[in-house]
Amino acid sequence: MSVGTSCDTAAFAVSALRLWWKQEGSLRYPGAGRLLVTCDAGGSNSYKNRAWKDQLAALAAETGLQIWVCHFPPGTSKWNKIEHRLFCHITRTWRGRPLMTPQDAVAGIAATTTYAGLKVIAVLDGNEYPKGEEVSGQRMKYLEECILDRGAVRGEWNYAVLPAPRPAPEPEPEPERPGRCPQAALNHPALTGMDPGGLLALAAALDVPFGAHREQRNYAKRGHRRVNALRNGDGSNGHRRIDLTDHLIALRLREHLRLPVQAIGVLLGISPSTAGHAAALTARLLAGSGIPQPATAPPPGTLPRTPGELLDYTAAAGITLIIPDNGQTMPAHFRTRGENLRHARS
Repeated sequence: MSVGTSCDTAAFAVSALRLWWKQEGSLRYPGAGRLLVTCDAGGSNSYKNRAWKDQLAALAAETGLQIWVCHFPPGTSKWNKIEHRLFCHITRTWRGRPLMTPQDAVAGIAATTTYAGLKVIAVLDGNEYPKGEEVSGQRMKYLEECILDRGAVRGEWNYAVLPAPRPAPEPEPEPERPGRCPQAALNHPALTGMDPGGLLALAAALDVPFGAHREQRNYAKRGHRRVNALRNGDGSNGHRRIDLTDHLIALRLREHLRLPVQAIGVLLGISPSTAGHAAALTARLLAGSGIPQPATAPPPGTLPRTPGELLDYTAAAGITLIIPDNGQTMPAHFRTRGENLRHARS
């Protein structure tokens, strides 16, 4: 039994386990590799207590034990055998005795015996265990992914705390927005005339000019500075449909293959007007920012002028490109700007 003089926190509960293992458990069971702990559903060792799991993870790493934890369901704490084998006898020993100091409590617990041979060892834990210690969501995510092994039945009540972290799961690739070509397929030298890494680096360099342009435009619309905090790290508030890489891809498809905005809109899953605005804005930001641009390849000698020619061109370059079905129609013939002007005059 551990008697604390501070607060009943998760750190104190795990400290009691640590003291028992060092002074009793490791000596009685030197070859043990697992430790089973039965707990109530609430209190300092609650199944909802983040600090309890965090402290158990530290104990498991320190001792090399796989700690299995089984919580009793709410309202059934008296099912715990510790209530019948120890606590009731301590209560009987304390009956009628004034406990004036922590030492009195320790002495009363240590004096507990039964005819069946119960012997109690009591220690005084004088460490400070402040309340309010919080465990961050990032730490809990790490524990869930690498340290905690939830049971198949009632995993919130039954789980193992591993002494060594298991490998973190590979992050699942983010699914592309339905109805557009994958960004990785469009970021190809045959389509953009640029090295894929160079295009990504250029998109990263454009982040500041693009953010400044967006803030200036929004300020002009609002007539005052921003009031609400940003929701996303990129400042988009969750409304941006294409990112800066897509902006550059739209520009390069326009300049390298002379694709019309209708075709670019189909490939990116956006409207033709959005595709044209993205290409024009990106060209304007590049011209005004002074950012060094990587070298670009000249346009191919024979430009694709129909969807079929575009698919043949990408297939010859080793690109698996499928024209998405997103409700927009790919133009049957890709006219250049000069052809559009002559067609308009005629």
